[in-house]
Amino acid sequence: QVQLVESGGGLVQPGGSLRLSCAASGFTSDYYAIGWFRQVPGKEREGVSCISSSDGSTYYLDSVKGRFTISRDNAKNAVFLQMSSLSPEDTAVYYCAAVSLRMIATVQRMCVFPAYVRYWGQGTQVTVSS
Repeated sequence: QVQLVESGGGLVQPGGSLRLSCAASGFTSDYYAIGWFRQVPGKEREGVSCISSSDGSTYYLDSVKGRFTISRDNAKNAVFLQMSSLSPEDTAVYYCAAVSLRMIATVQRMCVFPAYVRYWGQGTQVTVSS
């Protein structure tokens, strides 16, 4: 059973930084994608950034390009999201998610179409406020 556990959320002032971590376990192969999604009340969950465990290819939501960086540590089955220059519009619950690459082919598809996601973490709150 795949399990995803997020950590690192919290309260940060505008312009500040946070680093989210996702600890993954239970994968039976090395051919998967992990991503970060976020959701605010009343809105659909959106893909923020996704990364392939296979070739390291990445995808970023346009609004976070240049501010967020996704990275992985395959040896530890961990994925990180370094968030900088945070604004109140980044306030949301952030979820770690995973799916086999055989289901999606590209990480972009995972991030753009959350319905492909097979596994979800419990979420971690990120609040950007002064």
